[in-house]
Amino acid sequence: MAKSLYETLEINDNASEAEIKKAYRKLARKYHPDVNKEVSAEEKFKEINAAYEILSDKEKKQQYDMHGDSMFGGQNFHDFSRSHGGAGAGNMEDILREMFGGGGAQFGGGGNPFGGGGNPFGGGFGGGGFQQEVNLDMETKVTIPFIVSVLGGSHSVAVNGDRFDIKIPAGVNSGEKMRVKGKGHTQGGRTGDLFLKITVASSPEYEREGDDLVKSFDVPLHAALFGDKIAIETLEKEIKLKVPQNTKNGQRFRVKEMGAMNRKTKTRGNLYLKANIVLPNVDDLDEDLVELMKEKLPKE
Repeated sequence: MAKSLYETLEINDNASEAEIKKAYRKLARKYHPDVNKEVSAEEKFKEINAAYEILSDKEKKQQYDMHGDSMFGGQNFHDFSRSHGGAGAGNMEDILREMFGGGGAQFGGGGNPFGGGGNPFGGGFGGGGFQQEVNLDMETKVTIPFIVSVLGGSHSVAVNGDRFDIKIPAGVNSGEKMRVKGKGHTQGGRTGDLFLKITVASSPEYEREGDDLVKSFDVPLHAALFGDKIAIETLEKEIKLKVPQNTKNGQRFRVKEMGAMNRKTKTRGNLYLKANIVLPNVDDLDEDLVELMKEKLPKE
C-alpha cells in the first residue's frame, strides 16, 4: 500500500514520533519561504506541513496507515495537492477542507471509505482550517577558541547579518549544542531560538584528555640532571614548577584543578605538564667540559 505522506517527509512508514518530528523540523527549515526563495519552495512547504499535520496526530495517522493513498484516489500526496491546488500556488487549507469536509467523492469509490458522512479524522484541522505552527528555530555551526572552551567567556557570533555576543560556559566540548533564545526566524510576532553546534579550535600548546589538559614545557639539561624551579605560563597565570633531579624526558607533573570544568559534576580536571628535555649544542660547550664528558659519561 503506497503511503506518500511518509515520502513527503522523507522517512519510512515505521518512523517513530520523534523521527517524524525531527524530519519535519529539518524540511520546514529547508523550504520555509523566508529562507528558500525558489518558486517551488512555498508549495513544498505547504505539503510538508500538511503531511506533518496528519502524521503527528495519533488518530489521523492510524487512519492513514490503514488506508494509505486510497484517501487521494490512488494518487500520491504531491500529485493530489498539485491537481487540487492549481498551478503551483494552491491553498492547502482548501485542499484539506475538500479532503476531509464530508463529501467523499474524491476518494474514488462513491462514498467516504471510513464508513461515515463526516470528517474521517473527527474534527478537521483546528476548527475547519489548516493551522500548522511554523517552526522558527534555526541551527548553525560556530567555532570557539580553545581558551574560551576551557575557561568560558564571551564570543561574537554572526548569523544572517546580525552580530551579537554569546556567553560560553567553561568546559564546553566540540559537538555540544547551545541554545540562544530569541535569535531564530521571526514570523507573525513570534521569534524562534538559535541552536549553535560548537566546534572547539585546536591549540598549538595544549591537548585535552577528557577534563584534563596536557602541555609540554622545556627543561634545560642542567635542571633535568640536578633539579630546579621553572616558570611556566598556563592558560590562567604563570606558575613555578619544581623539577626534581634526574627528570626524564616525557615525565609528567600534575597541577591539580587547573584543567577543564566538568559541567555535570562542577569540578575541574587537572593540568599535566610534560617535560621536554632540551640538550645543549656540543659546539657551544667548553672544550675541557666536552672532553671530560666524553671520558666520564656512561655509554649505556
